[in-house]
Amino acid sequence: MKDLARFSGKTPEKPESPASTQSAPASPQVQLLTISEEEAGQRIDNFLLRVCKGVPKSHIYRVLRSGEVRVNKGRIDQTYRLQDGDILRVPPIRIAEKASAAVAPGAEFKILLEDNHLLIIDKPAGVAVHGGSGVSYGVIEQLRASRPDAKFLELVHRLDRDTSGVLLLAKKRSALTNLHEQIRDGLTDKRYLTLVHGDWKNARQHVKLPLHKYSTAEGERRVRVQEDGQASHTVFSLIRRYGEFALLEAELKTGRTHQIRVHLSASGFPIVGDDKYGDFPLNKALQKADGERGAFKRMFLHAHQISFTHPDSGKTVTLKAGLPPECQRFLKSLEALDAAKAV
Repeated sequence: MKDLARFSGKTPEKPESPASTQSAPASPQVQLLTISEEEAGQRIDNFLLRVCKGVPKSHIYRVLRSGEVRVNKGRIDQTYRLQDGDILRVPPIRIAEKASAAVAPGAEFKILLEDNHLLIIDKPAGVAVHGGSGVSYGVIEQLRASRPDAKFLELVHRLDRDTSGVLLLAKKRSALTNLHEQIRDGLTDKRYLTLVHGDWKNARQHVKLPLHKYSTAEGERRVRVQEDGQASHTVFSLIRRYGEFALLEAELKTGRTHQIRVHLSASGFPIVGDDKYGDFPLNKALQKADGERGAFKRMFLHAHQISFTHPDSGKTVTLKAGLPPECQRFLKSLEALDAAKAV
């Protein structure tokens, strides 16, 4: 067992004696935290779940119910929202060694925009945005590890692990709250590029199919079209045909889990390389180069553009991330095949 990692701004209620640190690992101590302006506004249960890495959720709620967690020396419940300057008492908490064994290596990603409020990156395919579900760590943990002095860094939205492209992170809680409101009110504009298999006809097509989330017998998260599911709306625009494939731009009108992937699959146009809702024999064939066509080993879904109102300046911001090299190469190989057939 080991102590919960020290937080910045914490002051032990009682200092450790030199003898205790030399003879054996120190016992967990009461910690006092002063809540900063950036931490203010969030519920205390969410705050503790974030900072107490490795501590089971049930234990966090137990110490909240028992009154061991105090704010300004008074008892609070799990719905209390922290305020700037609050003094938070965190009781002694012990966590198992294995809970802290997986330490995220620091990493940086291609930056599209960074200022005092936002960090916007171009996420590569194959990297999860956060740890969980069998993934030890993701983009957010790696960025925090590479920026140990950052007081606040949170994901504004998420991308699937195999989706590349524009990913927004907030460096201030006020920016996070503002952008969440924009997303909830439909004021952001998110566009994706995707390559599908099939004879796509329409220049512009609306797909409105209700989506239902469920888990497989193995515990894997999935989504399907279901009459009583959540209302979902995607607008697809044809950019170019490549023989039996079509490059589309997808405009999200709602932001449901796996929305683009399921809307296309249910419409008979699976995304190339989609290992959950795609054409599995086709995916397997595409993983091997065939004549002039290059091999393709990822899902062809890329968040290429986003527009939103900057939470501080109030100005409209539009950012783009070009298609990754592997996607560009595959399109060129399809283009070459088309040209060869035309001769």
